[in-house]
Amino acid sequence: MNNQGRTTRIGEQADAQHKTFTGARALEANEPLIFEFGRNDVTGVDIDAPGAFTARLGALAREGAPDLPGLTEPEAVRHYVRLSRMNYSIDAGLFPLGSCTMKHNPRLNEKMARLPGFADIHPLQPQSTARGALALMDQLSHWLLELTGMDAVALTPKAGAHGELCGMMAIKAAIVARGEAEQRRVVLVPDSAHGTNPATAALIGFEVRAVPAGADGLVRAEAVRAALGPDVAAIMLTNPNTCGLFEREVVAIAEAVHEAGAYFYADGANFNAIVGKTRPGDLGVDAMHINLHKTFSTPHGGGGPGAGPVVLSGRLAAFAPVPFLRKEGDGVALVEDRAATQAFGRMSAFHGQMGMYVRAFAYMLSHGADGLKQASEDAVLNANYIRASLRDLFSQPFGDKPCMHEVLFDESWLKDTGLSTLDFAKALIDEGYHPMTVYFPLVVKGAMLIEPTESESKASLDLFCMTMRDLALRIKRGQGEPFHSAPHFAPRARLDETRAARQPVLKWTARKPSVAAQ
Repeated sequence: MNNQGRTTRIGEQADAQHKTFTGARALEANEPLIFEFGRNDVTGVDIDAPGAFTARLGALAREGAPDLPGLTEPEAVRHYVRLSRMNYSIDAGLFPLGSCTMKHNPRLNEKMARLPGFADIHPLQPQSTARGALALMDQLSHWLLELTGMDAVALTPKAGAHGELCGMMAIKAAIVARGEAEQRRVVLVPDSAHGTNPATAALIGFEVRAVPAGADGLVRAEAVRAALGPDVAAIMLTNPNTCGLFEREVVAIAEAVHEAGAYFYADGANFNAIVGKTRPGDLGVDAMHINLHKTFSTPHGGGGPGAGPVVLSGRLAAFAPVPFLRKEGDGVALVEDRAATQAFGRMSAFHGQMGMYVRAFAYMLSHGADGLKQASEDAVLNANYIRASLRDLFSQPFGDKPCMHEVLFDESWLKDTGLSTLDFAKALIDEGYHPMTVYFPLVVKGAMLIEPTESESKASLDLFCMTMRDLALRIKRGQGEPFHSAPHFAPRARLDETRAARQPVLKWTARKPSVAAQ
């Protein structure tokens, strides 16, 4: 790796006899950093010299101009277009990330989100001028409550972890209102939970107590009862869980938790598997976040925007944060005054992500109740199709049994091959796929978690499965040596990921010209 953090592409070495002058391979450009071809003494835009002004930065003022490369508009556009060709996305092909639900985002959703009445409103404008937006939020809330069987919803959380925080803060507020804040200090979290679950509980002052899963990957009500006590405030359980399995004893677990005076928080990251099939509220859940970007197909990844509304049972409804919607006359209004409610506070400055609400609601209306149910059924069907297509070559940690929306394999089938899950995942890149989720959940050694979602056709699944099988058969035939150095055809070769994480190169420095060049 050179000091710009780039690596030599092994594919270039393998194809040395076809080496090109530019380093490009047809439409795949060998794109340099903008620092390598930009000029830091000019810009692509004419900027007038500033007039007289009084600096107010004091010692924080720059002593020199920022060392940024100047690019013309064509250079800037071409650079980022060429970089975009190196990206993998759901628009490019099947995105098998497990637990992330990378499903197709219909363009109709985007068109609706860009309507001026939604896209151009400002959070500080009078509510009387945003009636349509409030009405949509009300309708979205109605659908979320109907689909989950809950009593109240907080729309403001920005994403899953933010939603977890909201739900757990509502639980904490309810415990404080009961006068049990000093007594109930513990939150139960299964070993297979998302890492954000224990982090969220710890963030707001709870202690975390682990609950082991059984040999079949499921949490037993008996294990929960053994962990319960007068010090327990809540349990945080994912259903379907992170192993892609439905928690069969969820009702008994909820009953045990409630009998102990605690609350049941459900991680809703995997809600896409059960929409229209079962309602969390009917299972005894008190709070659950919903990732709109996972379940109702809004843009996912890249740091946002996101939305993670939280639905609350009647036991917690009064503690929902402000602002929240309330019926007023023929319409609805946002309640902003915390003092007049039992709200625990405010999760964000304003109402949340309007564009995400519109996209999710457009998805709901497009599908209807029957379509949402079918989407869940198809997601589960697709995952089981992959499981059935690969089970003779890949190993399943909890036996050959039906899964929900994602199928989990482990690396025991790679025993004695000298290869790891990481090697296999890197080889999949050469086949034109983003790898599946690897090494999660942590309860499974060398996990490979695959979630195709309902978006994929049988032809798409067949090609993916045949690709997976071909890679596995190469390994079983003793042809796995190239896997150690994969990917070979990606824009960059395999990184030392541990070193990159611990010793990141965050600043570009110009390379000195070689003696030969001089």
